[in-house]
Amino acid sequence: MDNRTIYFQIIPLILLIALMYFMLIRPQKKKEREVNAMRSSIKVGDSIVTIGGICGKVVKVKEDSIVIQVGADKVKFEMMKWSVSQIVTKEPKLSREEKSSRPKKLKKSEPEKEAILDAEIEPVEKEEAIEAEEAVEVAEAEVVETETVEAVETVEAEAEEVAAEEVEVKNEENAENK
Repeated sequence: MDNRTIYFQIIPLILLIALMYFMLIRPQKKKEREVNAMRSSIKVGDSIVTIGGICGKVVKVKEDSIVIQVGADKVKFEMMKWSVSQIVTKEPKLSREEKSSRPKKLKKSEPEKEAILDAEIEPVEKEEAIEAEEAVEVAEAEVVETETVEAVETVEAEAEEVAAEEVEVKNEENAENK
């Protein structure tokens, strides 16, 4: 009888410890492994957020630290890898041909295109979607080209006005000198 009471007192304690292990300790260790894997996979070009809330782009990766570029002034500073809270985006490596093939406004990331094309739609609708996307890209290219031409024309007109003003000023100076 005495052994049974001891077992009935120890069994809940063992169950409580096992429950705490599976509910608290094990998930925390799993999350810690994932965070360490994320921090060790940081590469140049990744956008990150630190535990202090600083957002920046990774410029250089060292063994235990990283150098990030922050803000419009492109200020660079070094910080420890453990201070990285999350990687916001991973920059895909593109060849020079892919980078210069289209204007900046028209560049779309490959995952976006794949998501559009891989949508579960019928083949006819998929072809129509591709044609519509190509038409949108062409229209955007024409808009960019039109904006560029208008900007050049505006600059040329301003240059002509400045030149005309300079000629008037010189003519007035010559008239005063005579």
